Amino acid sequence: MLVNIYDAKTNLSALLDKAVAGEEIVIARAGKPLARLMPVTAVASKSGVRLGGLKRARLKLAADFHAPLTDDDLLRG
Repeated sequence: MLVNIYDAKTNLSALLDKAVAGEEIVIARAGKPLARLMPVTAVASKSGVRLGGLKRARLKLAADFHAPLTDDDLLRG
């Protein structure tokens, strides 16, 4: 399906639903294709490397992470 930018902005939610369902959505300006709308799972790399931002990272911070730096910490820089 080819849609112009104005229609894509107006109907973004419906277009996202169609893309997730497997329909190819191409966004165009003046009839010239600019971008393709597709589900995130379709862009996973073949190497198995996770693309940033696709899943919330699980970080564990030390209990004193927000503690002020000591003079020794500042001088090491």
